Amino acid sequence: MTDQTQQALPQGVSAQQFEAALAKLRGLLGADRVLTSDEQLAPYCKVMMSAPDEEHRPGAAILATTVEEVQGVLKICNEFKTPVWPISTGRNFGYGSAAPGTRGQIVLDLKHMNKIIEVDPVLCTALVEPGVTYQQLWNYLKENDIPLWLSCPAPSAIAGPVGNTVDRGVGYTPYGEHFMMQCGMEVVLATGEVLRTGMGGVEKSNTWQVFKWGYGPYLDGIFTQSNYGVVTKMGLWLMPAPPAYKPFSIRYESTDDIELIVETLRPLRIAGIIPNAFVIANVMWEAAAIIPRSKYYDGDGVTPPSVLAEIQKKEGVGAWNVYAALYGTPEQIEVNWNIIKSAVEKSGKGRFITEEEAGNTEPFKYRAQLMRGDMTLQEFGLYRWRGGGGSMWFAPVSQAKGSETKAQMELAESILNEYGLDYVGEFIVGMRDMHHVVDVLFDRSNPEETKKAHECFGKLLAEFGKRGYAVYRVNTGFMEEAANLYGPVKREVDRKLKRALDPNGILAPGKSGIFI
Repeated sequence: MTDQTQQALPQGVSAQQFEAALAKLRGLLGADRVLTSDEQLAPYCKVMMSAPDEEHRPGAAILATTVEEVQGVLKICNEFKTPVWPISTGRNFGYGSAAPGTRGQIVLDLKHMNKIIEVDPVLCTALVEPGVTYQQLWNYLKENDIPLWLSCPAPSAIAGPVGNTVDRGVGYTPYGEHFMMQCGMEVVLATGEVLRTGMGGVEKSNTWQVFKWGYGPYLDGIFTQSNYGVVTKMGLWLMPAPPAYKPFSIRYESTDDIELIVETLRPLRIAGIIPNAFVIANVMWEAAAIIPRSKYYDGDGVTPPSVLAEIQKKEGVGAWNVYAALYGTPEQIEVNWNIIKSAVEKSGKGRFITEEEAGNTEPFKYRAQLMRGDMTLQEFGLYRWRGGGGSMWFAPVSQAKGSETKAQMELAESILNEYGLDYVGEFIVGMRDMHHVVDVLFDRSNPEETKKAHECFGKLLAEFGKRGYAVYRVNTGFMEEAANLYGPVKREVDRKLKRALDPNGILAPGKSGIFI
């Protein structure tokens, strides 16, 4: 038995019980795919949250490569009542990374299940395994000259479509609502049974990736943000490459313009004139992509307004920076461009910046790449802004109304500033909603600042919750608190499903606040 195993045991599991499970897992997978040493587990221990690393230290990590191996793993975990935490690429930085939700769980790493099973260039669909990254799929499309575009989150190159979709992440093309563009799953249930959703259960069916619903209750949704099964295959719809593409930005000089921005552009988004989820990023979010804060301010606490004004002036960013794009034929783009220009000009504020004007400069370049599904890691500059490796994404949802935007912005900023932290935020305007994404950045090497960040995040959840605002995703350290915002009936239904599908509670206990 390794020292590491002794140090990190799942709650309620004895050392003998845990070692017996590991011995059987070695028999199934081979010793080289059952990882227990400190060195081997290091990639699974790093968190960016305010919680201590020890609270999320795995007892082991195991590497599965086939559906049959996943079935075998779950059979063994059931036998020894040992919890297992599945990950795909483990790159959901700001939400918990690859570390398990609670100490001692075995991480089931699926990164080697990375087959692109099929891409249909006619129907514009793909079927992939959980270890496939956006970069891998992007390369496949390019190498095979398939004119399809991806939709990906900001850390696109290293993340994967299965993990991002299952966590209900979003992207920046017209296909940016990722779960909406998902079609068909293969799921290994905790019992070891293999379920194919939608049309996948029909023998000889060729419609698994084209018709979402199948027959009877629609099940795909219960396997997102849950711990009811392990997704081992997923279908997705890809966007045909348009004949023309026009990314653009609109720069606003005052934070007070936020209401005007939303009221001007929301009708165009609902009408489809702006076809993608457009972003409204504040000055610090934009600056973090290109510079560290220390270039202008190296003091403690909140960045002074005078410094932000200097950054706006010298770095050429606005207090708010809108990013959107147009897709289609040149004629279609020209019509919609004129409509958008007219609406913004009528509002009396906002300066357009086109690709021709921006050229190869950041942050316009990486935003333009995101809105066409190209690969970029530029947004990781956020972690350089304050330094220290601490990041927690706070993402409440609201109506796409200007008044809501201002209310959320002011509330978030006041709470963050109370703890000496900056308001680094953006609004992603979807169909009729807004995801208000705030990166709570702090120095994890500073115990006092880490403690403040933890208290700050808890207060953000509580105070927003009192006003009817709940997050749509949250890091593994605050899943219980986020789940409570959705009410006792929802929580009990979640538990009933858990008990029915995973009676021993071995799959990711605590994920989204769900236990048996």
